[in-house]
Amino acid sequence: MCGIVGLMANESVNQLIYDALTVLQHRGQDAAGMMTWDEGRFLLRKNNGLVRDVFHTRHMKRLQGHVGIGHVRYPTAGSASEAESQPFYVNSPYGITLAHNGNLTNSDQLKQELFSSDLRHINTSSDSEVLLNVFAHELGKQGVTLTPEDIFDAVRRVHRRCSGGYAAVSIINGFGLVAFRDPHGIRPVVYGIRETAEGQDVMIASESVALDVAGFELVRDLAPGEAIFVDMDNNIHTQMCADKPRLTPCIFEHVYLARPDSMLDGAYVYGTRMQMGRKLGDRIQREWPDHDIDVVIPIPDTSRTTALELAQHIGVTFREGFMKNRYIGRTFIMPGQTQRKKSVRQKLNAIASEFAGKNVMLVDDSIVRGTTCKQIIQMARDAGANKVYFASAAPAVRFPNVYGIDMPVATELVAHGRTDAEVGELIGADRLIYQDLDDLKAACREVNPALDDFDCSVFDGNYVTGDVDEAYLAALEAARNDAAKSGRESLNAVVDLHNDSEDD
Repeated sequence: MCGIVGLMANESVNQLIYDALTVLQHRGQDAAGMMTWDEGRFLLRKNNGLVRDVFHTRHMKRLQGHVGIGHVRYPTAGSASEAESQPFYVNSPYGITLAHNGNLTNSDQLKQELFSSDLRHINTSSDSEVLLNVFAHELGKQGVTLTPEDIFDAVRRVHRRCSGGYAAVSIINGFGLVAFRDPHGIRPVVYGIRETAEGQDVMIASESVALDVAGFELVRDLAPGEAIFVDMDNNIHTQMCADKPRLTPCIFEHVYLARPDSMLDGAYVYGTRMQMGRKLGDRIQREWPDHDIDVVIPIPDTSRTTALELAQHIGVTFREGFMKNRYIGRTFIMPGQTQRKKSVRQKLNAIASEFAGKNVMLVDDSIVRGTTCKQIIQMARDAGANKVYFASAAPAVRFPNVYGIDMPVATELVAHGRTDAEVGELIGADRLIYQDLDDLKAACREVNPALDDFDCSVFDGNYVTGDVDEAYLAALEAARNDAAKSGRESLNAVVDLHNDSEDD
């Protein structure tokens, strides 16, 4: 996952974009970037690191202009080198820059088409650069000047060529700000407005929380397949650009990815996570009515809302049993299994008095590799817990994600090919309870009944774009397994060493 933001304002946008990227930092901690437009010039700053580390005062002074886009990244397809950070830029036609959240499932095919038919060179392994070049090629068919309809026609052809989950923001030199969402609405994107004395400002972002902190009023989500164009006079134009749009948003956004104070597709994430706790509570009461749980403890931070609601629903005491080091990143999105293992005990510390002699129910948002929860269960035992039960707010993750979440390949998922009991034994839990998939969907629908269906591919193996087969997954396995990633990280270290002369 990544975070994107685009802004057209009546003032300098650099600080507003910086603030938005800061609150979207949970979506990517590998790299950050910002590009602004000022009187026909694009101004860029991007690098590996957190937002606060990438942008210093001297960079902010240079990023002038009233139009801009920003990006926070963690590596999905491609490497973690600085060259892969976003936004990307092409000078033809017009001068176009783009930032992207998601993953193109037909990226390799598009690369070949871009080279052989479109005569365009791709310089990185990032599918975001592929998406930019497809968009640029389609825009180039429109002529010297562009109308909103011309831009929407280009986006329409992008949708016909590109498959996968994607949300993108782009600046077209001299014309304005563009954003579009894939025809299935897998990856989220919203827009809002702010009225000032100088006129209307427009912000586009991955999550509504980015709008909140800047004082923008949320208008709505972009519909699947829809595009928005904000011209240089800050006028908003929108149009449906997909032939057969269907809203199937990624349900894992509600489980883990999004902030609880965000609203996605008309559903507050906080509300959906509360409902997940109630559904888990119902399952415990139904399947384990004579449970001996003394205390419910969340694994911070994502599961806290679910755990509190679960505890209240089954009438058990809720306690905070782990203290979190706020200066350690999210373990799920850390590159490399070695770093994930190392970070768990650095990130969490148990409060022994909350565990000693008790039967403890630990609650987490999901179980992916099983590495983190296994260590946490052992931490609970070391702190004196009598029994340690484990509840997951999500169903068992048995399939890889292909739409922009860097989950492990199937063979590295702890639940792949194993029963729930086998997973529980492997992670060291006295009892393991997963959320039922139908209950997870219902939890989201109870917050917004208009949400008819979702992308649940990591749970059920049903890939909504219809183009993911065994051959694709086998190629993904080869590219994403830990051995392949370790090799890329070593190569990137060499590349970054040679790039040390860059002005930081």
